[in-house]
Amino acid sequence: MTTARARLIAGAGLLTAGAALVTRAGLTLDIGIGRRLRPLGPIALQIAAPPEVVFDVIAAPYLGRTPRAMRGKLEVLERGSDLVLAAHFTPLAGGLTVTTVETVRFERPHRVSFRLVKGPVPHVLERYELEPSNGGTSFVYTGELGADLWRLGAWWGGIVGPSWERTVAASLAAIQAEAERRSHA
Repeated sequence: MTTARARLIAGAGLLTAGAALVTRAGLTLDIGIGRRLRPLGPIALQIAAPPEVVFDVIAAPYLGRTPRAMRGKLEVLERGSDLVLAAHFTPLAGGLTVTTVETVRFERPHRVSFRLVKGPVPHVLERYELEPSNGGTSFVYTGELGADLWRLGAWWGGIVGPSWERTVAASLAAIQAEAERRSHA
């Protein structure tokens, strides 16, 4: 085997391993050059439960004891009275799991804010806004996702963003169902 071919194979192997690490969020490329932002959401819901109940459903696994059923999806690494550092585990196709680490700030009873610390992209800010409306809650999710290196970052954000939004939408459906269950129990 020639030296050039060996280098090419080694380079391809490193590139493949690096891509797998970035995809699984084992390696976050945060160089701050050519950052491209894309919006997340908005996702708007009308929840048939008061904002206080919705807020409690969101906050409970972070600020209180994480239920056993959620331990495969969430691990609170550090807990304060209104701010936590939490790892979120999201399964991907092929048996892979993405681990994101975020700070989560709670402003009772109308706002929950998320800031990515480690993940498949270097920048994510998200917010849940809860407002009283028609005896229930008007809920809006918004955010922004950013990746570096100009077109490459825009391309990667275009891959990660829709998957991120699907994951959030599934989580919000569960929050809505539980809040409405508690409110009507």
